Amino acid sequence: MSKILLPDPSTSSPQQEGMSFWEHVEDFRSLILRCSAIFILSCITVACFFPFFADLLNAPLKKALGDHPDLLQGLVTTTPMGIFSVLIQVCFLGGLALSLPIMLYLGARFVAPALSSKEKYILGPGCIAAFALFSGGALFSYYFVLPASLTVSIQLNKLFDFQLIWSAPGYYGLVVWMTLGIGLCFEFPLILLLLLKVGLLSSQKLKEVRRYMIVGILVVCAAIIPGGDPFSLIILAGPLYLSYEGVILLGERIERRRDEASY
Repeated sequence: MSKILLPDPSTSSPQQEGMSFWEHVEDFRSLILRCSAIFILSCITVACFFPFFADLLNAPLKKALGDHPDLLQGLVTTTPMGIFSVLIQVCFLGGLALSLPIMLYLGARFVAPALSSKEKYILGPGCIAAFALFSGGALFSYYFVLPASLTVSIQLNKLFDFQLIWSAPGYYGLVVWMTLGIGLCFEFPLILLLLLKVGLLSSQKLKEVRRYMIVGILVVCAAIIPGGDPFSLIILAGPLYLSYEGVILLGERIERRRDEASY
């Protein structure tokens, strides 16, 4: 069978130059299997220490209740299989958090041979920045957005004299998906910066679509924040919009340096 080489052999290692298309596919399959195995092992680790991770996820609720823990009658399961929903959601988030650095490292190793020296120079910091931003978004959700949303909900229930009996799957689902969603939202400025770096976007274009981006940020934040709580919406939308403006400033600097280098 004839060999199918990479499009740009000058940026590839000797080993990569001699690899066929199906060998690359096999390498990619191996990467997926390794990442899947690492993720599954991380989920099993979380399951083994489930009480510890469950206490961590209960912390925003305890913070929201403050000095009145008696307001909540306790988390309950309302279906026979409700506990499995809790286990799956907690293990998913914990497994993702534990395995993400290793998966990013394996992904970087996979694509590195096909990159130029300049692209390799960006790859490492890019992976570190992706993990840092995701972690920062998750921590921001955990320490600020979640407690604020829960506090508003508790106070409104207290105002109308409603009894708080929340389901465990509902609460843990809120914590898991809100933390995951906000963590992914914090990758937004990095994606824009990478597009600016490779020339697919310009700072001028970002300025032109600023008004649409404000609406888009509000829509995404409203989808993540439960019940459309306006206070929590502002807490999340504010940093995201500020990061957008920061990307515009950084983009202008990148473009100036690019223009100076071209002369």
